[in-house]
Amino acid sequence: MLDTYIWIILGMAAVTYIPRMLPLVAFDTESIPPLIRGVLKNVPYAILGALIFPGIITFNGEVWMGVVGALTAFVAAYFGASLIVIVISSIGVLSLCSMLFT
Repeated sequence: MLDTYIWIILGMAAVTYIPRMLPLVAFDTESIPPLIRGVLKNVPYAILGALIFPGIITFNGEVWMGVVGALTAFVAAYFGASLIVIVISSIGVLSLCSMLFT
């Protein structure tokens, strides 16, 4: 049983590491056109948005709670807060809303 878990962990590590390593080895950053570099810089934000948006809609069975949390995060990000401040502010506002309205 333990051998199975070790192989699973090693497999997941390889699958995670290989896609990150290949672009560094295969591409020279000087040869990538500026337009493509600009698009690639925005890919993490697009993926993060795609992962978070469904959670906003289905948060705790209440759509409005997800919207409040997202708006809190957007406002904190707009004013230049760091990532940890954004997360803590959203959690704090949602905790307060949860105590007040449930």
